[in-house]
Amino acid sequence: MNYELREMLPEDGAQVLQIFEEGIAGGNATFDREVPTWEYWDKNHFSTCRFVAEDDNNNVVAWAALKPVSNRECFSGVAEVSIYITNSAQGKGLGKVLLQKLIIESEKNGFWMLQSGIFPENIASIKVHEALGFRTVGYREKIGQMNGVWRDIILMERRSKSV
Repeated sequence: MNYELREMLPEDGAQVLQIFEEGIAGGNATFDREVPTWEYWDKNHFSTCRFVAEDDNNNVVAWAALKPVSNRECFSGVAEVSIYITNSAQGKGLGKVLLQKLIIESEKNGFWMLQSGIFPENIASIKVHEALGFRTVGYREKIGQMNGVWRDIILMERRSKSV
């Protein structure tokens, strides 16, 4: 199967949220418990640096986007990475391709640092981030509860060499 990367369009919203729902159900992608509305999702992510991967049947199978880490002006060049891949497309290298695209486009858009908070159990995500220049800057123990269980996250960041 071949995949094509393109900019995310508003009409992709339903498929983007469906993939996010799979991430919630999987238990190792997000602390979120419910899928937001498209309006909420759209408002809470930057309007630039949004991409989807489509399969040969024009189905969105993965997406990547950036969201602010703070609304303070001094952090305007810092963004949190979000990458989600539908279960059927995992393990095919899409996460790495999407993260590479986010890095390139984020620098074109003036972002000097990207960060990710990753559950330690999500080893594939950690390895992809490391391969693309992210470094571990912290381990946040029992930072939040998920289904009554305290969970940790590994905090990773990548600083641009060109911005």
